[in-house]
Amino acid sequence: MEKTGMELQKLSNGLHYEADGSVEGGVPPEEEKFLQHKDGGSKRPQFTDFEGKTSFGMSVFNLSNAIMGSGILGLSYAMSNTGIVLFLILLTCIACLSCYSVHLLLHSAGVVGIRAYEQLGFRAFGHPGKILAAVIITLHNIGAMSSYLFIVKYELPLVIQTFLGQTSTSEEWFMNGNYLIIIVTVCVILPLAMMKHLGYLGYTSGFSLSCMVFFLSVVIYKKFNIACPKELFGNFSMNADMPEDTCAVKYFTINQETAYTIPILAFAFVCHPEVLPIYTELSNPSKKRMQRIGNVSILGMFIMYFFTGIFGYLTFYEKTEAELLHTYSKVDALDTLILCVRLAVLVAVTLTVPVVLFPIRRALLQLLFPGKPFHWLRHIAIAVCLLFAVNLLVILVPNIRDIFGITGATTAPTLIFILPGLFYIRIVPTSQEPMTSRPKIQAACFTTLGFIFMIMSLTFIVIDWITGEKRSHGGH
Repeated sequence: MEKTGMELQKLSNGLHYEADGSVEGGVPPEEEKFLQHKDGGSKRPQFTDFEGKTSFGMSVFNLSNAIMGSGILGLSYAMSNTGIVLFLILLTCIACLSCYSVHLLLHSAGVVGIRAYEQLGFRAFGHPGKILAAVIITLHNIGAMSSYLFIVKYELPLVIQTFLGQTSTSEEWFMNGNYLIIIVTVCVILPLAMMKHLGYLGYTSGFSLSCMVFFLSVVIYKKFNIACPKELFGNFSMNADMPEDTCAVKYFTINQETAYTIPILAFAFVCHPEVLPIYTELSNPSKKRMQRIGNVSILGMFIMYFFTGIFGYLTFYEKTEAELLHTYSKVDALDTLILCVRLAVLVAVTLTVPVVLFPIRRALLQLLFPGKPFHWLRHIAIAVCLLFAVNLLVILVPNIRDIFGITGATTAPTLIFILPGLFYIRIVPTSQEPMTSRPKIQAACFTTLGFIFMIMSLTFIVIDWITGEKRSHGGH
């Protein structure tokens, strides 16, 4: 339940609510930025220093764009290792858990009148909690930005090569992926990252989502235009019979890859660092309205994920590769439609980078400049430094899959499960909900589930390192 008008008025008059519900005089600097003080109490106190103007639809676009990552290219491979029914069960469970996680965040934010992930950490655990939340958001989103730029680095030269009709990689500068990501960053990503508010990116997020809808449409179309692809199963003559189970649909599959797939599906719904910034800029904000935005966004991505997974799987069956577009290229490397899809995916991931950058900048501002008013120089300087660091990382490190595997296995479960559950337990006063109440017990179980996901993910990565097997799964 959100704060009543009386509780909000108390906050605006300088009363500080602790996690246990106690009141303390004076508002610390961390909260000055989030509570707008009105003379005489004639107006309803605001959470931020500006009036939110982002519409419901634009907020859905931004949150959906934050949810959708490069991992959509690996969902068909995930289905090939789980089977259709088991994949649907897992995807449904994880989507529902993500909605519940958003509910925990919004409820915690409503109790204390704060709409910043880092400030919830401060309210729950003091400065260590604030620092931990900021560091986790920064690490996770830098990993996500880097994964998107890696796609640009390796896919854009291939697209240019195909457009120019070349069959081999040229030595020209415009075929060098390192130069291309710098050009894309300076010309496209940086101008969008310099926007003052996240809501302004609603239009680019909508266009990015339309590119992914085009990708899904082509995946569905190709299912009905590619018979059982013999190119992937070996050399069979037209009259030779292939094994009966070669293109057989599997509904339940358990193998070595199945357990490894579960965390990947969970990571596909990571959007939680963006939830509160989007909530801050929402017009006519309320917990119920923001929860609907979260539910609509997650439902939309659930539908896209499932259809992408099933139609990709039904095209290539057990020969589905971790990167779906690469599998199409093996059937027809010069397919014009697949070339267009590659270009659409490049546009989509490029336009997602600025949306992912906003929570990092907000976390750094909360960490380094708490309580400071908005300043353009700080706003732009942080964006430039972040993009410079990410570009440098992508250029200098040839293979950072293991680095991002570790950060992804630790930060994603923390952001989805562990921190929202802990915030709820610590922030909601025991006078409202005792520790033995059902909501608190559910939050505790939710947090425990996050630790299980983390341990499981790290275990699989260590096993990969020990055995020397490197799996190229898609990730968020």
